[in-house]
Amino acid sequence: MPPSLHINTNPAVAEKISTYPAPVQKKLNAIRKLILDTAKKTEGVEVIEETLKWSEPSYLVKKGSTLRMDWKAKVPDQYAVYFKCTSKLVATFREVYGDTFKYEKNRAIVFHMNDKVPKRELAKCIAATLRYHHVKELPCLGMLD
Repeated sequence: MPPSLHINTNPAVAEKISTYPAPVQKKLNAIRKLILDTAKKTEGVEVIEETLKWSEPSYLVKKGSTLRMDWKAKVPDQYAVYFKCTSKLVATFREVYGDTFKYEKNRAIVFHMNDKVPKRELAKCIAATLRYHHVKELPCLGMLD
């Protein structure tokens, strides 16, 4: 069991989410909870910073890759979890999970408002992102273990 997680939260994250329509707030708060719950269970993650990057709720950890989430008014029926596009993350998620998710190039997993989020699979993607610099040389980022 990892040591207890220390969360450095910027209040601007909650403020940003509160500006979205209520159904979107519910979806993003569920993703936020999944990210933080996953971080608590992920070996090597002791501190997570929750902040805004590019005006999007973002999660940063030492030895991990930045994880962001957002909703855009120009595409109101979807929201996404974003990953560093130059990493192996989304390509590996596609290889491991295939059409379990919808993807936006090598930068995001996209959900439509009526989608059921596959939480177990998404949690594995989140964990791989939070440990990216520990797992990037492993086959499939160690996600098949």
